[in-house]
Amino acid sequence: MNLRHLAAVFCFLMTSLVFCQEKQITLQDIWGGTFRTEGMQALHSMENGNQYSVLNFDRQSRTSTIDIYDYKTLEKVKTLVSSADISEIQGFFDYSFNADESKIILTTKSQPVFRRSTLGEYYIYDIASKEVTKVSDDLVQEPTLSPDGAKVAYGFENNLFVKDLKSGNVEQLTTDGEKNKIINGITDWVYEEEFSFVRAFDWNTESNQIAFIRFDESEVPEFSMDVYGSDLYQTQHVFKYPKAGEANSKVSLHLYNLNSKKGSELSVTKDYEDFYIPRLEWTNDANVLSVQFMNRHQNELDLWMIDTKTKTSKVVLAEKDKAYIDVTFNLTFLKDNSFIWTGELDGFNHVYHYSKDGKLINQVTKGNWEVTDYYGFNEKANTIYYQSTENGSINRDVYAIQLNGKNKKRLTEKAGTNSASFSADFTYFINTFSSAATPQEYTLYNSKSGKVVKQIKDNDQLAKKLEGYVMSEKEFSTISVNGNDLNMWTIKPKDFDANKTYPLFMYQYSGPGSQQVANRWNSTNDYWYQMLAQQGYIVVCIDGRGTGFKGGDFKKVTQNELGKFEVEDQIEAAKQLGALDYIDAERIGIWGWSYGGFMSSNALFKGNDVFKMAIAVAPVTSWRFYDSIYTERYMTTPQENPTGYDENSPINHVDKLKGDFLLIHGTGDDNVHVQNTMRMVEALIQADKQFEWMIYPDKNHGIYGGNTRLHLYKKMTDFIHRTLGDKLQ
Repeated sequence: MNLRHLAAVFCFLMTSLVFCQEKQITLQDIWGGTFRTEGMQALHSMENGNQYSVLNFDRQSRTSTIDIYDYKTLEKVKTLVSSADISEIQGFFDYSFNADESKIILTTKSQPVFRRSTLGEYYIYDIASKEVTKVSDDLVQEPTLSPDGAKVAYGFENNLFVKDLKSGNVEQLTTDGEKNKIINGITDWVYEEEFSFVRAFDWNTESNQIAFIRFDESEVPEFSMDVYGSDLYQTQHVFKYPKAGEANSKVSLHLYNLNSKKGSELSVTKDYEDFYIPRLEWTNDANVLSVQFMNRHQNELDLWMIDTKTKTSKVVLAEKDKAYIDVTFNLTFLKDNSFIWTGELDGFNHVYHYSKDGKLINQVTKGNWEVTDYYGFNEKANTIYYQSTENGSINRDVYAIQLNGKNKKRLTEKAGTNSASFSADFTYFINTFSSAATPQEYTLYNSKSGKVVKQIKDNDQLAKKLEGYVMSEKEFSTISVNGNDLNMWTIKPKDFDANKTYPLFMYQYSGPGSQQVANRWNSTNDYWYQMLAQQGYIVVCIDGRGTGFKGGDFKKVTQNELGKFEVEDQIEAAKQLGALDYIDAERIGIWGWSYGGFMSSNALFKGNDVFKMAIAVAPVTSWRFYDSIYTERYMTTPQENPTGYDENSPINHVDKLKGDFLLIHGTGDDNVHVQNTMRMVEALIQADKQFEWMIYPDKNHGIYGGNTRLHLYKKMTDFIHRTLGDKLQ
């Protein structure tokens, strides 16, 4: 090979290397799955404590399997069930065990109802006999095996049913269920959305009693949405939706005894008439049911113990707060029926241990930091496992602590976001770790020593792939705004030059207790921000007052005035950033989705001398239009707090609009109704304000499906370029 040829080859290789290293992120990459991470699907820890099950799917054979793995070796031990061996079904995509793991519910078909609820086709697989039983020929909701595995309870057409798996007999527990009137054992729309649960019934430990909540939504106003579809005439989706200040479902607590075949209502004496029942759970005593009642303002929460045998009841815990109380799933009953509970009694979320009568035994965790997840209690080791922000509010670590609050131990080492899935006996946990610089890693730990046993899975291939793209560091810092140090991240162009000036594009959500500035791996939007940064923008996100994980006072300062302090913080932060030499104060924009859209609209209107543009996707435009549980938790009712609702509603500030405004909504949004955008549009028109807007037919709050997300982000990217990018260097 001559020198000239060698030089040409060298130049070609160097050019190829540079090209490879400088590959630009595109919207097609983002929404085409190029940066998708690998995960672990439907992991369940087996009761023996030594093994776990995982749902696997073979794309070539179209076969679903539940495979058992050994914690210590991570080797596959056996296939517990395979769809290839079950003639009755073609495959399944989800599963759940009964208490003794003798039977499995297999989900074969599913269609969504709302965000968390589905109608589905289910089969019961008996592990010992390998027999398969179809739950129902109808599409049903929330099938739940009894602890002894002999029966399955489920909801169908707003009533509750129990099927005996041996005889095949079906017993109908309720008969008054009717669409948009009475629901038994399944939550209504607003409970599902705001209290985060669908199954409103529970088996007792002896499998002979079912407690359930009955929803009478007869007086709840109806909301209707046109569904345009593809037919000649549109149809309507009509459902009960209680807006702030309107009538809620009347809820009552009921019991069905499968031995006596009788139902009865369980009532308690409360200090408030309008109330919620956000949780019910049987204790270890088969006759004692725990129920949480909450007043409509959601600043009083009572934990009741109801003895279904003696028909007696008592309050064992009564919490009150000047603002609101968060409802959680963090309730664990010990063998003596004392219980573990989390709450913000000292201003930060911590773990508490109470006797069965509600006497405080011990505050287990303490400090100016938050417990962010409670994993459970190891009775044998007398140890509680939890996740917290002890290593900084943007990080998460896993800890172990004795029930008496002593011998606390940090079980994870890397700074970032750590979350644990424990084996049933708490011997091991699988830790999911990520940071802004490291995609998800799955590692097996010994929970006693905190030592790594073995690496399970990582996303090294994704990390290597990203080395071929232009990527900037996500820089974490704080900014002092209105007397508070607010968490902030910044993404700058890779070739950032402090002697140049750049447009600033701000993202935020800002809802109560939320967090967007966190040391974790990229969300899909982060790749969009990286793309914008390489196109010449500086992208910033700031968690202002009202957001979470910095104590109750910081979080609850926005009470009764949503959209006031949060907007003030975004405007002031934008002013400070605009004063930096490398940011063009004339080209600052802001965007957000849902609560973030409410915020970005307000920021553009109220901060019209600061923000040049804003994008609002699926925004609340007046809290009068949003649901009762969420809105009243932070605002009380419009009747009680009219100024709080109206003074910070962007609809009432449209006259201040000076910059460019893009408004986006889906007509099928059952959560934040398109009514919000229509009322905003009308207000803008009457104020003679020019703006741009985009409506996505039949799309819900997530605005996705087919080509929708790609179209949406092309629309927003083009708007950003036209309004902020006119002077890009």
